Amino acid sequence: MQSASNGCVQNGAPSCSNGASENGHGDADNGISLNQTNQEIVRLIGQYLKNEGLIKTCESLMNESGCRLDHPAAAKFRHHVMDGDWSKADHDLQELRPLLGQAANLLSAPALSYMMCSSTEELHERTNWEGKGLKSRTTLMNKLQSYLPPSVMLPPSRLNELLNQALELQALRCSHHNTSQGLALNNVSLLVDHYCPKSSFPMYTIQVLNDHCDEVWFCQFSPDGTKLATGSKDTNVIIWDVNPDTCTISLRKVLEGHNYGAAYMSWNPDSTHLIACGPEESPEVWLWNIDTEKFLKVSQSPEDALTCCAWNKDGTKFVVGGIRGHFYQCDLEGNVLDSWEGVRVNGLWCRKDGKTVLASDTHHRVRGYIFEDVADQQILQEDHPIMSFTVDKNDRLALLNVATQGVHLWDLNDKCLVRRYQGVTQGHFTIHSTFGGANQDFVASGSEDNQVYIWHVRNEQPIATLQGHTRTVNCVAWNPVYSQMLVSVSDDCTIRVWGPKDKMPKPTVSSSNGESSNNGTWNDMVS
Repeated sequence: MQSASNGCVQNGAPSCSNGASENGHGDADNGISLNQTNQEIVRLIGQYLKNEGLIKTCESLMNESGCRLDHPAAAKFRHHVMDGDWSKADHDLQELRPLLGQAANLLSAPALSYMMCSSTEELHERTNWEGKGLKSRTTLMNKLQSYLPPSVMLPPSRLNELLNQALELQALRCSHHNTSQGLALNNVSLLVDHYCPKSSFPMYTIQVLNDHCDEVWFCQFSPDGTKLATGSKDTNVIIWDVNPDTCTISLRKVLEGHNYGAAYMSWNPDSTHLIACGPEESPEVWLWNIDTEKFLKVSQSPEDALTCCAWNKDGTKFVVGGIRGHFYQCDLEGNVLDSWEGVRVNGLWCRKDGKTVLASDTHHRVRGYIFEDVADQQILQEDHPIMSFTVDKNDRLALLNVATQGVHLWDLNDKCLVRRYQGVTQGHFTIHSTFGGANQDFVASGSEDNQVYIWHVRNEQPIATLQGHTRTVNCVAWNPVYSQMLVSVSDDCTIRVWGPKDKMPKPTVSSSNGESSNNGTWNDMVS
């Protein structure tokens, strides 16, 4: 008998494995007629009930609906496999072959590969066999089911699989989903759609710090998330300790003496060494050991203007460059290992392959350079100047701040523009944006309208606009480990720490003279 694609059987038997009408319409004795979709839903529910041990309930459902779970031959096959009766299972498989079509050949393919094993031990290793018993037979049956058409036998735990897919989609659609913990059937309710409240998102002012005495140009968290570095026009780099429990930072040390100011910085993957670059006229790069406070100046020529830097992913070397046409690769002692002349760069990034260096240049493009092979290639081309750029942790997406255009998202592999994020004001000032969030699902950028903009990486309209700064916001950094923490720095000389609503400082009790004391941040506006 050829099985109907909707899973109905020929002769209405009172069991989970057979029991439906011959015409394939799910016509039961009670006069109920189910269409194909409803029959599939009944089968999914029946399989779930059976897996949970509710055999009688499953049989009752199948009898009343006139549906069946599996083809009778498939049901016998499963029974004999689970009993370890391999001769009967092989006979059942031969009976199933006419129903399988192309899948009949696929069923024998795994066995053919295992026949090439030279020993029993190799066979056990290749199949991850844990010894005979119910567990190994269940594993085998689940693998075999993937070769059987669903009209013959439902895929294992199909309803659970569909529900997990629905939860994944809900997480993708949640505009403020900022957790590394995935949604699972054991930790969410199926009765309502998943939703992350805005109050759990880092969009509330937790701290405002005024330790810099001039414009603050740059900020970046260490890779381990425990430290923050901020650079300013006041010639100081300040290192801050991060308290993830309170979403606050505290001053650790001040690194002085950057004569031209600190306009860009890059942390070594060890979270101990830090490179600091100055603005356009600076020929010096400072390499700091944060723990020992030892430093050295990297300067090849007083004619250089070294304004950008990046660490190689292994942390043993770094690259520096500027807009006067020099581009160097150096070791931890500051010695120049290689140089590339004639490239006026204003942004650098080292890719995961350990060889390719991405550089944005004055021709509105990003190119890839490999020093070892003396090779370069075009990656992307913009129509306007690229003020800054960064790359996500997967080394796939690049985020560009483009003069007069705003923030653009590029796919580095496909070399195509993916999105143009809306709202931000980007003129000819250097503003730095960032990827962020537990899964880097978000993008944040400063703006010349004194605000911080946050987007979901898949949507061009902002999901949050953070207010509080009074001048241009030059840089935004998202903590790579503690995703509930965001920092912005501004020409208003302040550093702002943003976090969830429950981390906001509470206003203090009024004093006896009627004055109240707080840090002035608890009621900052957000939209």
